[in-house]
Amino acid sequence: MTISEQKKELRKQMFARRNALDAHTKQSYDTWICAELLKIITEKKAKLVHAYIPFLTEINIAPLLEKLLDTGITVVCSKTLPKRKLENRVLSSLVDLEIGIMGTIHPAQPNLYEGKFDLIIVPGLAFDKNKKRLGYGGGYYDNFLVNYPDAFKVGVFYPFQELALVPIETHDLSLDLILTRVF
Repeated sequence: MTISEQKKELRKQMFARRNALDAHTKQSYDTWICAELLKIITEKKAKLVHAYIPFLTEINIAPLLEKLLDTGITVVCSKTLPKRKLENRVLSSLVDLEIGIMGTIHPAQPNLYEGKFDLIIVPGLAFDKNKKRLGYGGGYYDNFLVNYPDAFKVGVFYPFQELALVPIETHDLSLDLILTRVF
C-alpha cells in the first residue's frame, strides 16, 4: 500500500472514530483543550493567533476564540481557496461567518491579514509522538505553515487520534506541540 493509500484509509478510520464520539465526552474534552490553549497563549504572550473555526466534529475551540476576541488578541482564520491556498481573514465575531468550499467556515468580512503569527492552532485527523500530523488531505495547512517558520504551531487532537507513526511525505511538516490527553 502506498503512503497516499495509507493516508486515505487512516482518514476514513479517524473520521469514523471522531464522528462516533459521544456528545458528553466531546464537550468535556473540547472544554479542556480550550483551557489548555488559553494557558499556552498566555504563557507565550501571543497577540496574533491563527485558528480554525470548527466545523463537523472538529474540536470545538469556539469558546476560546470568543475569549481571545474579548481580551483584545487578534484572531485570524482562513478562508479556503482553490489550489491549496488559504486567505487569512481577521475574525471580529463568531456571528458574521460564511460557509466556504468543502464546508469550511470563515469570517464573512474580507478583512485580510498578511503579517506574522505568534501562534497557530492546527486541527487534524491523526498525530504521532514525532509531532507529525495527518490532515484532511488537501495540503492546505502544509502549504500555509511552511510560510510561518517562527510561529508556534499547536496541533489539537483527541487521544484516539494518536498513531505509532503517521505516514508522511516530504511536504508534511512537524508541529511544535501536540495538545492531547487521555479521557
